[in-house]
Amino acid sequence: MAVSTWQPILAPVPDAAPTPAGLIALHPGYAPFAGATLAEDPAATPSNAALTASLRGLPAVDAVGVERRAAALASRSIKTTAKAQGISLAVSMIDLTTLEGSDTPGKVRSLCRKAVLPDPADPALGPVAAVCVYPDLVATAVTALAGSPVHVASVATAFPAGRASLRVRCADTADALAAGATEIDMVIDRGAFLAGDYATVAAHIAEVKRLCGGVHLKVILETGELATYDNVRRAAWLSMLAGADVIKTSTGKVAPAATLPVTLVMLEAVRDYHALTGRRVGVKAAGGIRTTKDALRYLVLVNEIAGPDWLTPAGFRFGASALLNDLLMQRRRLTLGSYVSPRDVSVD
Repeated sequence: MAVSTWQPILAPVPDAAPTPAGLIALHPGYAPFAGATLAEDPAATPSNAALTASLRGLPAVDAVGVERRAAALASRSIKTTAKAQGISLAVSMIDLTTLEGSDTPGKVRSLCRKAVLPDPADPALGPVAAVCVYPDLVATAVTALAGSPVHVASVATAFPAGRASLRVRCADTADALAAGATEIDMVIDRGAFLAGDYATVAAHIAEVKRLCGGVHLKVILETGELATYDNVRRAAWLSMLAGADVIKTSTGKVAPAATLPVTLVMLEAVRDYHALTGRRVGVKAAGGIRTTKDALRYLVLVNEIAGPDWLTPAGFRFGASALLNDLLMQRRRLTLGSYVSPRDVSVD
């Protein structure tokens, strides 16, 4: 079975997505999201009052239900063939990331070699989805990855705090694009969002998306600072309305980072947005995902909530650094029948 059609053994049918008419009839707050994105149609930018009414018109999140559903799906046992397929799929979804002040060109080149050939002892295993670095190291990654299918992603827009003017945000993005980035990970201004200034957040996303053009834009919500699932849902829908190609949980710099319940809320949002508009937006879970068990739990969640169409590197990503090595060790264990040491896989 191809990894892009992976489904866990004994998986129930994914939750059915409602119809567009059903969504709007049940919750009129969905209606304003049915048209073009703000990046495509700047003239359609609504007032802050209109955005506030729409976002607060979205259905409230049942926190207890979300957490119980996430916990139930996390208890699913994945073994043998399905586990091997899931590991290969998870590797293909990784944005292999280094975002430290101590990053050097040598470290990035080493990371790029690992991204293209994660395990030299296992050449059948394909590459990861992308390498994610700061803008000043994009050119190094582009050169190192030349001729490979691995994307070069760059954080931008005053990462990780997002506290900068639109002019600075756009300059930061333009630098990364000029250096050859093929994906941009931008952060929203959480202060503006939490203050209810949704129009500013939407305008920043839309302007950065227009600057990106065909380059994929991942919008980081920094869910650990949003405090409630309702805020996560609103931020997800606001980002998609503004033009996000992917909505991302976290920068990895704030705790808590990615969690299963938060990711479930985001997956429901992209599923319903697709049902409403026909546009498929991806989800990226980043921060704190370190083990194969964690990764498989997220893949089950994707399959159950959004459906198998999201079980591709275009539909779902992991932002991670330590995760890849654990996946490689588990893959070797399945192949060799015995555990291997972390020393048997490269650090970078």
